[in-house]
Amino acid sequence: MTEKEKMLAGEWYQSRDEELIVERSRARQLMNSLNQTKDTEEHYRKQLIDDLFGTIEGEIGLEPPFYCDYGYNIHVGDGFFANYNCVFLDVCEIRFGRRVLVGPNVQIYTATHPMNREMRASGLEAGRPISIGDDVWIGGSAVINPGVTIGDNVVVGAGAVVTKDIPSNVFVGGNPAKFIRHMD
Repeated sequence: MTEKEKMLAGEWYQSRDEELIVERSRARQLMNSLNQTKDTEEHYRKQLIDDLFGTIEGEIGLEPPFYCDYGYNIHVGDGFFANYNCVFLDVCEIRFGRRVLVGPNVQIYTATHPMNREMRASGLEAGRPISIGDDVWIGGSAVINPGVTIGDNVVVGAGAVVTKDIPSNVFVGGNPAKFIRHMD
């Protein structure tokens, strides 16, 4: 397997691989252009997001600045909106359902590193995909960790750190994020 194939499969891989370096560079060029757009350049901004993201279903919104690793592993449903200064580390897929609202400074990490120091020093890393359902609101400065699945109709409180799966129809908050109440 290539390092990219290992990365996409969630296996340990070398991020310093030349193919991956080139792909991250492409994403950075697109992000740089996106992050310099003016509000009046909505059509150009949409084109850049279309070129960056893997799939876009319907109308979406994204406020720059925005940062990611590759972009092509980000898949968004109709009505998706991400506010200012979001970071999506997409070494594996990040899938958003419909009508997902992402607050400012939200960080979504599929990337992870070995706990063993020798293995970590070797430069190996891995990723675990993240899935976010329909009608989800992720409050500002929340962090979503690798491998998490968030159900439908979920509210993640501002500043929450999500380390485990969240079922549908709940409000969670805190560090680590815990159940607060059921949604109506």
